[in-house]
Amino acid sequence: MKDPDMIKRHAFAAAAVAMVPLIASAPLAVAGTADAGARTKITPRGMIITPSSNLRLPGRASTNVELFQPKGRGLRSASPSGNFETPASLACVYGVTKHTAGCNPTTLTTVANGGGGMIAIVDAYDNPNAASDLSVYSQQFGLPPVTSDNFAVVYAAGTQPPQDPSGGWEVEESLDVDMAHGLAPHAKVVLVEAASAYLDDLEKAEKIATALVEAAGGGEVSNSWATGEFSTEAQLEGIFRRKHVVVFASAGDSPGPGVPAGLPDVISVGGTSIIRSASGDFIGEKTWLDTGGGLSAIIPAPAYQAAVANVVGTHRGQPDIAADANPETGVWFYDTVPYGGQVLDWAVVGGTSVASPATAAMINAAGKFKLSTTDELIGMYAELGNSKAFKDITAGLCGNNALGRATIGYDLCTGIGAPFGAIGK
Repeated sequence: MKDPDMIKRHAFAAAAVAMVPLIASAPLAVAGTADAGARTKITPRGMIITPSSNLRLPGRASTNVELFQPKGRGLRSASPSGNFETPASLACVYGVTKHTAGCNPTTLTTVANGGGGMIAIVDAYDNPNAASDLSVYSQQFGLPPVTSDNFAVVYAAGTQPPQDPSGGWEVEESLDVDMAHGLAPHAKVVLVEAASAYLDDLEKAEKIATALVEAAGGGEVSNSWATGEFSTEAQLEGIFRRKHVVVFASAGDSPGPGVPAGLPDVISVGGTSIIRSASGDFIGEKTWLDTGGGLSAIIPAPAYQAAVANVVGTHRGQPDIAADANPETGVWFYDTVPYGGQVLDWAVVGGTSVASPATAAMINAAGKFKLSTTDELIGMYAELGNSKAFKDITAGLCGNNALGRATIGYDLCTGIGAPFGAIGK
């Protein structure tokens, strides 16, 4: 008898080959070693590094993380400095703490003080330094110390998974737990590690994550991984649907719809760019050109999107909401598992892998635990146009729609906007 998991992998791989183009890449030399599938992009502000783990290979999910090396500096830093986001600055920008003038990351120290229940993070492979690295991050930014009461790692397969040879998934895991703890410091963060990046392994991890959150009395699950759409994706819907659990997923780091973010019982989180002055003061927010999203070719428009039918038509549109993801306006994180042969320590990172766990944590910190993801989405779309609940992002370009830019109201660049404060969350 054939292994059903193997049959499933082969079926998914065939669908992925048909629907997801492979992306050309060039080796990235890092400290004399290479992440052979990494890509680099030079910008006026520095260099964006896309790890090989972001490539949507047939049969596997990808990360949505982008490293940023500022101009004139190395990728690795001894300590966080400069106009990049910290837990305090993000909490200020998004109204988790008092929104003060400037929300300047170089001077602001007031961090979030909320959170409860559980936030589960689903990723692939093992980050053996997850707890110790999160401890350093917490100490640096004045967050509660990491203990067994507020952080745990769970192996979805029952045994410790291998590490990702490139280190890209470990970057992802460090980023995810930093964002969750940084914006909801009194929630228990549980990192659920799948045995691999194959979809069936991530499904097992998802089932465990949602069960853990339900058993804890409620909370959120964040998924920073993604695949392209495939013909049988609707069969996954039940895995992401559980009472007292609100599920988030990254919309992706390139235009176009994806899974699981495009499923009807998942909140799709796209990306924005934070605009700051030369001195670091917050000026505003606009789109991120490379955010994922768009109209699903498979999933019909859910009832909660009826109010935006003029944009989505008859198909599920994503993202639903958006938050900072542009690596050039990225966040500080801490990671000591080597990436490309180099220990990063402190580095700047972006991608919708910032936006998903950060938004899940903001929802958690608001303290309004909903009965389901759909209930949360109904509440979000009911606040469309309420500037006290969501900041409408009306400036900037993206590749998700025919207009190629953000507009007033719901659009396929940033959804209904960026979350702000506790209203509508």
